[in-house]
Amino acid sequence: MKTRFCYKLAGAGLAAAVLFTGASAQAEFKERTFRVSNGVSKEHPMGNGLAAMGACTLEKTGGKMKIQAYWDGALGNDLTATQSVRTGSLEMVLTSTAPLTSIVPELGVFDLPFLFNNEQEADQVLDGKAGEWFAAKLPAAGVINLAWWENGFRHTTNSRRPITKAEDFEGVKMRVMQNNIFIDTFKELGSNAVPLAFSEVYSALETKTVDGQENPFNNIENMKFYEVQKYLTLTKHAYSPTLVLFSKKIWDTLSPEEQAVLKDCAAVGQKEQRKVNREKSEISLANLKAQGMEVNEITPEEMARIREKAQVIYERHGKAIGDEALTLVFEELKRVRGN
Repeated sequence: MKTRFCYKLAGAGLAAAVLFTGASAQAEFKERTFRVSNGVSKEHPMGNGLAAMGACTLEKTGGKMKIQAYWDGALGNDLTATQSVRTGSLEMVLTSTAPLTSIVPELGVFDLPFLFNNEQEADQVLDGKAGEWFAAKLPAAGVINLAWWENGFRHTTNSRRPITKAEDFEGVKMRVMQNNIFIDTFKELGSNAVPLAFSEVYSALETKTVDGQENPFNNIENMKFYEVQKYLTLTKHAYSPTLVLFSKKIWDTLSPEEQAVLKDCAAVGQKEQRKVNREKSEISLANLKAQGMEVNEITPEEMARIREKAQVIYERHGKAIGDEALTLVFEELKRVRGN
């Protein structure tokens, strides 16, 4: 009887321990809703990424932590939303690196023209030690980068004429991101570069305030720029990473377990977002052709001339970016390319 009694006590203790552990695990997560600002519509691949991240977050926290997305710049453009995240009045923003260069100048390296040749190069650089190095710069600016997603390779559109050579850029009023390197790049090509927030681009094109703009295929289709643009040129002049930024002020109030879930789930979202973005890119190009856009390719010889003209941008902006950032990225690219 004594043996059986001890066994029952041990069993009861084990059950209590399991219940206690379960309760502790649940206590690690509080009821939280994280608002996310984004400049594109829900149908964009960013929507797929956020859906995957949100489902992961719900699953890992027993439904306690929720991701609430806001689209089409409803919470402000990239600059204003990023500032809200820095001050802690907004939890998250999805933004390209370009609007952040005034805060973290080193990020300007990703705005340099023709830096990456393909997505695989970008993935290996951003997901490796270079990406970690840049992410480590961000907490001092009041933000945490949870993962690197993507806008993808950018191409030019305009309503004036086909662009098939460097001289065709001359005199075209081109909307660019609010970023000195993009402004300078298109000025160097002969365009009148006009910096505007993404949310203002369609109306500027419609009213002929600007003649053209530059964006990835998905953005061009998603924002219906084909309604106000005739010519699409496959320039592939820049690759735009997207940062999943979280407010450091709010981050510091989260438990280590909550922080780990957000990082893990942002990585889940990254995988889905990149996959869908790349799948939809070619579909978007076909759709843009079907909508009546005239698609122009540039010959390798002419593209070499354009690249040559753009080389001065590296020299002109290298000092602001800094040698450490440039060296790190260029060394990583050499490693990735095997040369």
